[in-house]
Amino acid sequence: MTGYLKLPFSFDRHQLQRALADIEANQVWVSHFNTTAYEKNWACIALRSVGGVLDHIMPLDGAVFEDTAVLTASPYLQQVINSFDCEKTSVRLMTLEPGGVIKEHRDHGGALEDGMTRLHIPIQTTPQVLFRIDGQDVHFTAGDTWYLNASCLHGVVNESPLPRVHLMLDCVTNPWLRAVFEAAGGVLRLPAPYGDPAIDDANVLDVIDGLRAGGHEAGARLADQLKAIHAGRHHAETRH
Repeated sequence: MTGYLKLPFSFDRHQLQRALADIEANQVWVSHFNTTAYEKNWACIALRSVGGVLDHIMPLDGAVFEDTAVLTASPYLQQVINSFDCEKTSVRLMTLEPGGVIKEHRDHGGALEDGMTRLHIPIQTTPQVLFRIDGQDVHFTAGDTWYLNASCLHGVVNESPLPRVHLMLDCVTNPWLRAVFEAAGGVLRLPAPYGDPAIDDANVLDVIDGLRAGGHEAGARLADQLKAIHAGRHHAETRH
């Protein structure tokens, strides 16, 4: 499973920075709602949000996302966002002030395989800005497009003297995104063979015994299903 990946899309850093300067001249950054997740200031400007509302920076499942007035007024950022042939939900500018820290965390359902593909395009950054992704430090270079598997343990430190600013897109995974991801060398997470990542070949028989011992009809049906999957996997292995 891939934790991060550089994708083959790069954009003009100077045009990105001019677009950012135009926006900052007229907009106020909104501090991130999860105030326990960071040190110093981590803040957003919404480009696509629920209902196109400027101060609505929380991405919500199943909501209707629309362009905000900030994006409508920025032709270059529209061009950048439209480069990706997929549906976008939340799109935000994200800043982290000098000395700022985003504490390590996981975003449930934040992998391409889960249906949400998170892309970062750094606008203002230096090599002193580092992601830590599953124990590995990596710098996302300016103007390039980076996939972040947000379901991995990840955090950020900004040890530079400047605010770090990224354009961050939450995209709905589709065949085009999968093809781009795999062509760039990304490895997809294999599906859980028993439908639940907590069940594997090492413990499935114990799970089956526990379900049967419960004496419930629904548990017995699930035990039968798991037994059939296990038998099929064992049969496939013996044929090889």
